[in-house]
Amino acid sequence: MTLDPTYRLGGAAGWRAIRGGDALASVELKSLTKRYGTAAAVDAVSLEIAHGQLVCLLGPSGCGKTTTLRLIAGFIEPTEGEIIVGGRVVSSPKRTEPPERRNMSMIFQSYALWPHMTVAENVGYGLSIRKLASHVIADKVKAILGVARLEHLAARYPGELSGGQQQRVSLARALVVEPETLLMDEPLSNLDANLREEMRFEIRRLHDAFKTTTVYVTHDQSEAMTTADLIAVMNGGRIEQLGTPEAIYDRPVSEFVARFIGASNVITGTALDASHVQVAGVALATTGRVLTAGVKVPVSIRQHDVTLETTAPPAGATNRIKAVVKRQVFLGASRDYLVALDDGSEIRLSTAAGQNVATGSAVWLHLPPERCLALER
Repeated sequence: MTLDPTYRLGGAAGWRAIRGGDALASVELKSLTKRYGTAAAVDAVSLEIAHGQLVCLLGPSGCGKTTTLRLIAGFIEPTEGEIIVGGRVVSSPKRTEPPERRNMSMIFQSYALWPHMTVAENVGYGLSIRKLASHVIADKVKAILGVARLEHLAARYPGELSGGQQQRVSLARALVVEPETLLMDEPLSNLDANLREEMRFEIRRLHDAFKTTTVYVTHDQSEAMTTADLIAVMNGGRIEQLGTPEAIYDRPVSEFVARFIGASNVITGTALDASHVQVAGVALATTGRVLTAGVKVPVSIRQHDVTLETTAPPAGATNRIKAVVKRQVFLGASRDYLVALDDGSEIRLSTAAGQNVATGSAVWLHLPPERCLALER
């Protein structure tokens, strides 16, 4: 086999030189539903994932994200709807293509490495069972180990590796067979906090190198924000919101999304007109959806967007609301406050470490109108 000269450069260029072509494929879910008895684990989910995108299914336990992933993989059959990969229907109630015919790789919570095989042997295992020539396997394994920064570990066994290194081996093994689609089910859940943070960036780096269409399941919003092109926030078997990490964080559409992403404050008041909500006797100007007077409206605001003031605001000041400090905690670089409004609502906020206000003190909060987001109930 003649290799392109760029192979000798190693890294992603070397890998591209020996790939068998573009293995990317779009993934489309059409009204995908999976019921167990009368309960819908996945409820009419529709989602389009473009070639080369990394989409995170994010949500709490029981929201349907892992069931959706297993449906895509072909491990279970849908009750209704279709899964289309690269333009072909791979799952429907009438016909489900088996997992081995889908050209997908899946990474589970456990690394599932063969303990008696070296790193190189583990990575090349999928190529071996495809009966590729030994020199082809050697070239592909060498190239993928270079991209994954595992060359120096090629002769070691899994028991001699850290958790993060084992997960990189698992990733390399999944990618070396050039899948159309990569599926990842809570891949970092077995790592400690420091390794999880490191591996988030590693997964994103490898995705940028390979551009494999990827569906990534997690309950950790930091993982989703770091790795994803798009985040699908799931709740009760449905996608509650789909968007970029920035859009999901800055413009949540519902109370559930606002609370789940970034732990927003959500306070409920009564709409006075199209853009004002009365909370604790104060008219707050809001942004977001147009309101109907008299309707109860949840309003979200991030902790870091709230300003704590110790003197009463001047007459006519907008979006100022009185509160009492219930708790404050020194966190080194900042202080975390919990304050109570006159109607019993509570708001958390962060301030600079030097702003030290005693528990029980009366304070005023500034809630910028452009950061008070009126939500759907």
